[in-house]
Amino acid sequence: MTGRGGAIAVAVPADWRPALARRAEAVAIPLMALAAFGLFLLTQGKSPADFFALVWRGGFGSAFSWQNTLSRAAPLLLAALCVALPARLGLVVIGGEGAIVLGGLAAGALGAGLAGAPAALALPVMMLGAALVGAVWIGAAGALRHWRGVNETIASLLLSYIAIALMNHLVEGVLRDPTSLNKPSTAALPDALRVAEMPETSVHWGLAAGLVA
Repeated sequence: MTGRGGAIAVAVPADWRPALARRAEAVAIPLMALAAFGLFLLTQGKSPADFFALVWRGGFGSAFSWQNTLSRAAPLLLAALCVALPARLGLVVIGGEGAIVLGGLAAGALGAGLAGAPAALALPVMMLGAALVGAVWIGAAGALRHWRGVNETIASLLLSYIAIALMNHLVEGVLRDPTSLNKPSTAALPDALRVAEMPETSVHWGLAAGLVA
């Protein structure tokens, strides 16, 4: 900022327009998607207003809704990092769901096997095992890009479908809890091996971990 003849001139960074455009785009794209979906509902004879009202009520209409939404948002925060970090290298990786699914499966399997172990030992093993499995799965998309020239966006997305199929196969097979009759699941984890809830809420501490990350 310099003065000349009593006037003050403010130096504006040369790159302010691209930054402003990026921020406007971040707002405009979701709004355009909502508008397009509203038009689609109209073509089906449905009320967009009723739909969005139901979405609001289910996600934010009560204290229970808020807590349920925040609990489900916690792993998505980490999935967002799986998009943001490769993006800094110019890579578009959108298959984080597969890593979440198989990482969670690894944590559940390890936890079931360590059910009698102290939490101070079992929890770090579960976390490291889940992180390793998720990293290997996402790393597969990077390996396909590096060695075979496969587009990472397509590879990571299709790998997610394979991960979900693999999870279903294992949960309904070798990892299935025999007591889970109509709803196949892995063995229930002891309370000591679960992520605890924040005081006075039903939201687990994973939300805080995701925000810090």
